[in-house]
Amino acid sequence: MKKNKKKHKKLWIFLIIILLLITAYFGIYLYAKMLPKLPIDGANGYYLYDSENALYTGSASRDWASLDDISTHALEATISIEDKNFYKHQGFDFLRIIKAFFTNIKSGNNAQGASTITQQYSKNLFLEFDKTWERKIKEAWLTIRLEAHYDKNEILEGYLNTINYGGIFGIENASRYYFDKNASELNLAEASMLAGIPKNPSSYSPLINEEKAKERQRIVLNTMVKNDYITKEEANAAYNTELVYKNGTDENDLKMMMYYQDAVMEELESIDSIPSSFLDTSGLKIYTNLDINVQKALEESAEKDITNDDIQMAGIVMDSSTGKVLALSGGRDYNESQYNRATQAKRQVGSTLKPFLYYSALENGFTASSTFTSDKTTFSFSNGKTYSPKNYNDKYAEGPISMAAAIAYSDNIYAVKTHLFLGENALPDILKRVGITEKVSTLPSLALGAEEFSLMEMMGAYGSLASGGYKVKPYFISKITDMDGNVLYEYKPNKENILNKSNVYILNELLTTTYAKEFIDYNYPTCYSISQKMTKKYAIKSGTTDTDNLIFGYNKDLLIGLWSGYDDNQKVNNVDSSNLKNVWVDTMEAALKDKKDNWYETPENVVGVAIDPISGQTVNSGKAKVLYYIKGTEPTTDKKSLDDAVPTIKEEE
Repeated sequence: MKKNKKKHKKLWIFLIIILLLITAYFGIYLYAKMLPKLPIDGANGYYLYDSENALYTGSASRDWASLDDISTHALEATISIEDKNFYKHQGFDFLRIIKAFFTNIKSGNNAQGASTITQQYSKNLFLEFDKTWERKIKEAWLTIRLEAHYDKNEILEGYLNTINYGGIFGIENASRYYFDKNASELNLAEASMLAGIPKNPSSYSPLINEEKAKERQRIVLNTMVKNDYITKEEANAAYNTELVYKNGTDENDLKMMMYYQDAVMEELESIDSIPSSFLDTSGLKIYTNLDINVQKALEESAEKDITNDDIQMAGIVMDSSTGKVLALSGGRDYNESQYNRATQAKRQVGSTLKPFLYYSALENGFTASSTFTSDKTTFSFSNGKTYSPKNYNDKYAEGPISMAAAIAYSDNIYAVKTHLFLGENALPDILKRVGITEKVSTLPSLALGAEEFSLMEMMGAYGSLASGGYKVKPYFISKITDMDGNVLYEYKPNKENILNKSNVYILNELLTTTYAKEFIDYNYPTCYSISQKMTKKYAIKSGTTDTDNLIFGYNKDLLIGLWSGYDDNQKVNNVDSSNLKNVWVDTMEAALKDKKDNWYETPENVVGVAIDPISGQTVNSGKAKVLYYIKGTEPTTDKKSLDDAVPTIKEEE
């Protein structure tokens, strides 16, 4: 009896609180009614422009549809699944909120939602989607003001023209994107399918997961039956109607460009000078660095060269000197997966980290001719631990090799010896200098890229090499204006010189050994297989781990970084690595087909010398490669190997 009394008491307290809140709401509503009407005509409007100022996408498309131009089926399906009491409440469905509250308490989770169409529309009027209390209070206040000044049809129209249908904003755009028809032409089957997407666009888009989309469509149709919009027979007929999709392709048939749009919006949210609410701007014009021809080159190369249908790929093409991101892919097909592997994923970078190790070595007195012995080696440390790295395919010179050869073959033994020789902090210090913000270990395996970084972060680091020694920040947005052309934001580059120009030049020359025929010896240069496709000079470094393939390469014009692998960390193979290298060279050559070879000028204090590729010593005849040195450090006589200066090591028997 006492327990029942306590329950009844709690229920009465809860009901009194709800009653007080409802009373307070109507007081606030009357206050909102007295305030000026919110100007939402251009709200949630943004236009994205590519580098040629040609509009390519945006939620503020000119295809705004009035309610009269939207299929009745679409209107009824949306109201039925999102907010059946839309025409009866003043912005908040209090009975639904109470029901959701008790349902969630009973189930122990927050699966049951109670947002109305007006509340969802208020969310669409903001640029960012954080879940702070301040944001929620603003949305609630905006919901009240919308209801106070606009009739239901105006709110519904605004909602339908700004809602996200899987990266496509607005019912008219979605109708054309999925079904190649106007919103007024949608039949019941098509309308019920589209109405199910906004709940979870990444799961309910039929182009991503048709099975889940059909399950969601069934739920939409059932709610329409319950709300007396259609009969059970009509629902079954609509569900069994075979839908033909346009496959979401645009006029350029680009499957990956939406990843670029997502990256633009992510950068937009980080710009403090842009108001968080569209209501403060009446819409935005966003000028990006997208080069549609370079984007096509990236996508066409990936389509042609990657033969494994299951593997994923991410790629970024950037202006070498400025950091402008000209093209981007976050996956093979945006329709299948909207996860942006170029900006969000962190993967082991393997041997693509080695150029930064060797730059550090150059700063500390190494030259292209500095040698270590390449053979099977176990490194022993004072704490009793050992480390036994291996070369790819277990190939070793079984003798001293130059730094040039170590780069050409991506020799792991040489890299670890260099790391240990320089000291554990040398490589982390360089990585920090070139913009790597992740905390890295000082273990010997760091020299082999055992740390995880995002592709975008690595592009910034490589940008310091491609730019000739300047700190480069990859960026997508060059300028933002309001709809009247007033500049709200403009990117201002900060050209900070962080690396020695002469050492960067020497390293860039060393990175041409990765495809140089002069280095065909006991091993092949790592990128020799794509050398026949090259018409220009590039600095290139590839890397492979058990689960990842990477390649970065550049000249004075472009820097391209690519990754391939599996989201679930399946192992990659030699074919996958070869395919990615071909994507790189085909993209680079296509993007630069109308440009001259643009290599770096040799600094005045740097001299070129013909050397023996393996030993690094000068030669008068025979096989030789011209490499570069700070004047006075070029090889003149035989030099002693640096092995004796490395912490205790022993050969494996």
